[in-house]
Amino acid sequence: MCAIYVLTGKSITPAEAELAFYRTVSRGPDMSNFSETEEGYVGFHRLAIMGLNAAGMQPFYRGGNFVVCNGELYGFRKVRRELEEMGYSFISDSDCEILLPLYELYGTDMFARLDAEFACVIYDAKTRSYIAARDPIGIRPLYYGYMADGKIAFASEPKNLVSVVEGQILPFPPGHYYKDGRFVCYLDLTRVHTVIYDDPETVCKNIREKLIAGVEKRLDADAPVGFLLSGGLDSSLVCAIAQKLLDRPIRTFAVGMRKDAIDLKYAREVADYIGSDHTEIYMTREDVLESLEFVIKSLGTYDITTIRASMGMYLLCRQIHLSTNVRVLLTGEISDELFGYKYTDFAPSPVEFQKESEKRVRELHMYDVLRADRCISVNSMEARVPFGDLGFVRYVMAVDPAMKMNVYGKGKYLLRHAFEEGDYLPRDILFREKAAFSDAVGHSMVDDLKAYAEEKYGDDWETIAQKYAYHAKPFTKESLLYREIFEKYYPGQAKMIVDFWMPNKMWEGCNVNDPSARVLSNYGDSGK
Repeated sequence: MCAIYVLTGKSITPAEAELAFYRTVSRGPDMSNFSETEEGYVGFHRLAIMGLNAAGMQPFYRGGNFVVCNGELYGFRKVRRELEEMGYSFISDSDCEILLPLYELYGTDMFARLDAEFACVIYDAKTRSYIAARDPIGIRPLYYGYMADGKIAFASEPKNLVSVVEGQILPFPPGHYYKDGRFVCYLDLTRVHTVIYDDPETVCKNIREKLIAGVEKRLDADAPVGFLLSGGLDSSLVCAIAQKLLDRPIRTFAVGMRKDAIDLKYAREVADYIGSDHTEIYMTREDVLESLEFVIKSLGTYDITTIRASMGMYLLCRQIHLSTNVRVLLTGEISDELFGYKYTDFAPSPVEFQKESEKRVRELHMYDVLRADRCISVNSMEARVPFGDLGFVRYVMAVDPAMKMNVYGKGKYLLRHAFEEGDYLPRDILFREKAAFSDAVGHSMVDDLKAYAEEKYGDDWETIAQKYAYHAKPFTKESLLYREIFEKYYPGQAKMIVDFWMPNKMWEGCNVNDPSARVLSNYGDSGK
């Protein structure tokens, strides 16, 4: 990961601007660059992944233009060769150096051409304007707000903008670019133009081929790569595919509570089956409670599901950072939004299933994608998400939703069936019931968090919660605990998150007051 920071005005002093910039140095500890521009300030923290020498440091300049980008541009070598044939020259091996030539050639049309996870800001010297953009899913973070002089400010995380902007800090909308005061949608992956009605075998063949391609392109790195392995279907598939593609054992990592971890045994089974170099990391109640405030500060959210799932992920990534040289981690996020959760078994119709999938994909940047980014980047590593491959997402979103619903007696059947052949995973893993990550690291972890909140608040907790009624008012003691920590670091900024992540309460069987799948009637063998 890297961190970008661009203030287009000077209503704060250079010292104040630089202090806010260094709040995200963990995203890019290798090199930092902060400078004052004619209009404002620009900063970049670098984590070197592609092109490891100093020539890859940003901003990149061409003429009077400059760019800062936190991103991975897949297939950039081919694009670079084409640009060189057109007369462009380059000083580094960094993928992001191709952005300014592409902007010169295509303007803002360039963003729809990128196969990338990215957030960037470009300064156009000719028009004296700033252009910002973010990838269509929002895998790379970008936030914005307005300074006292009315000028816009951009940063990788909201913590950079607290004390810099006046009023609301907001997430930059995925799939959009900003220019001349307007946000323009350049790609909406949830918009399906032609529904795919192919037979199931054809659909599964395409799912398999597109996911393999998504994993393969994310193995390209000049820095060491590792894999988060929960033992669930999604991360296990990513690991199994990668192991088949590489000629050496991949490095896999799993985490769980010492006394009741569900997933550790399944992760070990997968690791043994594929032959990975596997590491298990254990956590305790004390680890969870001691880390809670730092995790919420790092996440910039009060959402219950996100925080619960982040505890194990953060502690795992912290240990990977402390004990290995791994710089890139592949993860299994974004599968559920495409193929369904436990609660989408209750979807009343294919139309409703598709609507729910569209909503979840649009909001990913505030929940699971946010979790993966912050837990990994705060430990100075980069997250890559194969299920978020643009070609893969575009295809699965277009598949007939009647085929994606659980009409097979097993959720996410298309994804499971796609990999039945090829000896990727043991059948018991491939068809294992889904368990939520926050539960599967150990049911006791969520219980410990709830118990801690019960101890902290008395019968007057609802009166305290009323202080935060301006948006997404806390509705349990646990949610109040998280909100109070959030407000300590991001006062008045709750609107950065649209609401609590919860099952669709309008559906029969989903009107619950806890986001855990454990409370659903169809949880069944998921917790075993």
